[in-house]
Amino acid sequence: MLEKHSSALVTIDPEILGGTPVFKGTRVPVKTLFEYLQKNYSLEEFLDSFPSVTEEAAIAVLEEAEAITFEHAA
Repeated sequence: MLEKHSSALVTIDPEILGGTPVFKGTRVPVKTLFEYLQKNYSLEEFLDSFPSVTEEAAIAVLEEAEAITFEHAA
């Protein structure tokens, strides 16, 4: 069973998109940001498509993902 979890950036709540991690205060899955970037869309295009996500939130998620990646690579 999924439990509700919220950080400064991401919310995981079984009642929001079945527990899919979303940008806090939105219903936009965090995974969507990475999918956009993998398909060579710009950050600006992502933000235009999902105006409920702030540029600051998107950049913070990317920075956190980078930090986690390099933390585990060391």
